[in-house]
Formats: sequence, structure tokens, C-alpha cells
Amino acid sequence: MKVVRNKISMAELNEMSKKMFGGLVKAVVDIEKGIMVVDADMHADQEELLLEEGSAQENLWGINIFPDKLKGDGWIVFDSMINIRPAQENNSRSVENSQLQKKIKTVVDKLVTL
Repeated sequence: MKVVRNKISMAELNEMSKKMFGGLVKAVVDIEKGIMVVDADMHADQEELLLEEGSAQENLWGINIFPDKLKGDGWIVFDSMINIRPAQENNSRSVENSQLQKKIKTVVDKLVTL
């Protein structure tokens, strides 16, 4: 696992994606701290790492990044078991709130470089 606080290249994400079925990179984004964890088999492991580093669970959201899409439509997919949070009005694996999706995208866009 790698905590991304500054930048990560699309090329590095692409290399990570070769280890995963479907050519994706799992990531958990902390929308408050503006960081994310990448390169793990399970979102839950990434979430645990960020919680240990002091992140608040309500700010952590699981996504899948598809580096081969090169920041086009569909390069970020909001799908993770950790996203099921009825207390935050998110009842599915997807991030249902469009404003929350925008916050996640803003963090990822800031951290991922071509």
C-alpha cells in the first residue's frame, strides 16, 4: 500500500493495475485531508491504514481507478463495500451523493498526474 500525499503518476498507477484483475487500482480517498491510499487488494485494508493515521471514517471513500482511461469518462468508479453507510445516507457500494463524488474527484485529480 502507498499513501499518496503529494503526487502519483498515471504511469505508476498503470503499473499497479497490472497486478489486479480488470486493470484497476483500488484506492481510498480522505476528502478532508486530501490524501489517498492506493495499491492494495482490499479497500478495507486501505481504510484501516488511514484510520490508524488519524483519518475520520466519515471522510473515507473507496473508489477504483482505471489508469487506461487516462482521466476520461469512467476512469474513477465509486464502488466499494466501505461506502455502505446508512448513517451517512449512503445505502449502496456506490457513492450516491454527487457533491461527494465531486470532492473525491477533486482530490484524485490533484494527486494524479499524467
